[in-house]
Amino acid sequence: MAVATMRWTGAALELLDQRLLPERIQYLPCRSAAEVAQAIREMVVRGAPAIGCAAAFGVALEARAGQALETGFEVLARSRPTAVNLFWALERMRKTLAARGAGALEGEALAIFEEDLAANRAIGAQGAPLIPEGARVMTHCNAGALATAGHGTALGVLRSARDAGRRLSVIANETRPYLQGARLTAWEMIQESIPVTVITDSMAGFLMSRGEVDLVLVGADRIAANGDVANKIGTYTLAVLARRHALPFYVAAPLSTFDTSLADGRAIPVEERPASEVTGYGATRWAPHGVNVRNPAFDITPAELVSALITERGVLRPPYAPAIAKLAGS
Repeated sequence: MAVATMRWTGAALELLDQRLLPERIQYLPCRSAAEVAQAIREMVVRGAPAIGCAAAFGVALEARAGQALETGFEVLARSRPTAVNLFWALERMRKTLAARGAGALEGEALAIFEEDLAANRAIGAQGAPLIPEGARVMTHCNAGALATAGHGTALGVLRSARDAGRRLSVIANETRPYLQGARLTAWEMIQESIPVTVITDSMAGFLMSRGEVDLVLVGADRIAANGDVANKIGTYTLAVLARRHALPFYVAAPLSTFDTSLADGRAIPVEERPASEVTGYGATRWAPHGVNVRNPAFDITPAELVSALITERGVLRPPYAPAIAKLAGS
């Protein structure tokens, strides 16, 4: 897209403030690991690959300032627990520090960013053949350029299919409670001139039952060794509905999102977000004071409900465990 998710100036990491979209395009400058961690925690930047890239730049900022790097690593690791790309990026930066010193960290952060962009374009190329002509594709949350270094994972597949000459349209679930679908995915698709319709999350099953959906395509925040997928809350519901209506359910994610240290999804930590995200939005409140609130930000979709995992190295089909192990070891 013409609007970048993040911009590295050397002295600062400028993050597109996604809390303000689609009303306003504004960048928030971060000049330390603590400021990057706060931006991650407060959803200025979100999406597993983008969080990983931002964290790498956060470490680079600490190195440029001559600060204690261990403190920077720790504050970034505490920012959000579910997206494994965060921890993958921090571990890669640790290894670079140990092998080549602090002077190499800026270059490594830039390499992580460029590699993510390349991976997203490769995911798009791998997944595009799965999108039939005239497909009506249901998405959840935002797995586009805004969630990555650029191009996107799930939306990257749609961009690549469109660029290959295929007609398609998008049904964007609004994605309660933070509305990433209504605010971000819809905005991206409009920028790309891809037809998009926003629905509330509770309408998905109805549209499927009426034959108005051809497939479901989502991203991921962590994928376990057996293919269980952690993604934005509501993804599991969509997978169950897709199975009920015999629709393909695809997940697009780079290899940095795979966590082979976890046997299955039961071990994936699920972040609980603030109650205020459920009781209202912005300055508006609709729930009564004193009400109890649950706000898990993610859910786990069992591998048995996933039709295929789309990666930069190919499309994986069930059974996932041996295919994931092979990719992890190659």
